Amino acid sequence: MSFFSSRWVDVPESLTEVPGGGLPQGFRAAGVACGLKADGGADLGLIVSDAPQTTSAARFTRSGVLAAPVLVTKERTRLDAIRVVAANSGNANAATGNRGLDEAARMQGAAAMAGRVESDQVAVCSTGVIGVQLDGRKVVRGVLAASSELGSDDAAFSAAIMTTDAFEKRVALELELSGGLVRISAQAKGAGMIQPAFATMLCFVQTDAALEAATADLLLGVCVKRSFDRISVDGQLSTNDTVILQASGASGVAVAPQSADEIAFGQALDALLRQLALLIVKDGEGAARVGRVVVTGGDARGVPAVARAIANSPLVKTALNGADPNWGRIAQSIGMALPYSSPLLFDIAIEGVPVAVGGQAAEHDTAALAEAVTRDEVEYAVELPGEGVEEEVFFSDLGHSYVTINAEYTT
Repeated sequence: MSFFSSRWVDVPESLTEVPGGGLPQGFRAAGVACGLKADGGADLGLIVSDAPQTTSAARFTRSGVLAAPVLVTKERTRLDAIRVVAANSGNANAATGNRGLDEAARMQGAAAMAGRVESDQVAVCSTGVIGVQLDGRKVVRGVLAASSELGSDDAAFSAAIMTTDAFEKRVALELELSGGLVRISAQAKGAGMIQPAFATMLCFVQTDAALEAATADLLLGVCVKRSFDRISVDGQLSTNDTVILQASGASGVAVAPQSADEIAFGQALDALLRQLALLIVKDGEGAARVGRVVVTGGDARGVPAVARAIANSPLVKTALNGADPNWGRIAQSIGMALPYSSPLLFDIAIEGVPVAVGGQAAEHDTAALAEAVTRDEVEYAVELPGEGVEEEVFFSDLGHSYVTINAEYTT
């Protein structure tokens, strides 16, 4: 199956998937088991850029409870010059106090030695159970073990960052620029505790194109807003989310600011991150379908509130799970987000079929609509009074498996 599998992602013609994957020039990666996961699976990953000129950019969760690795990376790392990423799964190292900060710093130091860089060029990331102290000794041993297995394949690294993920989320792409061919690779994890303003997710992107740090930061910021800031599985905000873009420049192909190449690279990064975001939603714990809601109108606060209310509504999500085109649940969500005293006019369409116009039912082909909502992807459109504001959110359905997975998460 092609990586770009969603109809909601525009893929540039100059972007092609690399069969078999592989990291861009200048990068090496590894993944090992260091004993953090109870099942003995891979749980410690390392990515190293061997290029001294590497530039980078990063984005983090906006939660008020930041995990230790997020704090350490934000406060002790040169975010525009990250050469090494060390990430563990099986333990979030969140809500762990000063000891957690010490362990994150120890992880950073070990990764710096493994990558032969300064500690302020190392980002550390963790994902897993909150409130459990991280065993730094295991992590250090894992970093050292991973350093001896570094290679051009990112499969082991991708496996090492997964938690409740049902499938891996990684790809290698090639992009034709005016100066030649560059490669972009990415690895992501995430399936639950997913909400706009980030999610329980990690995402790492590498390219051998040469990017100025300011360019990398600009492009990552724009593309994150169109991808990971637009997803929801359960409306819950994580403590650990991190997205990092690294550019080694090892291809010798430079992306000049405000150039056609910058636009092309930005379009490629946008397609990549949107598809990864959709894969996270598709992998929503126990999910069967993905929904997309697009809300338009003139209220700068109301439009986003309605989109999020619909995407996070258990009633809408269970209807999506059961392939039930019950637009009344969407109307209820609109009213909850916009508790006006006067009647509110709205239009609702499901898969392009108008089901409500002016706030009341519209005649439509019920059989055709019933068939349309059985697809893997279902689109909802809501028009509110006014114009000029649009909000898009991707969300998963809600089924029995979500309850089972999360009821038994720590046991």
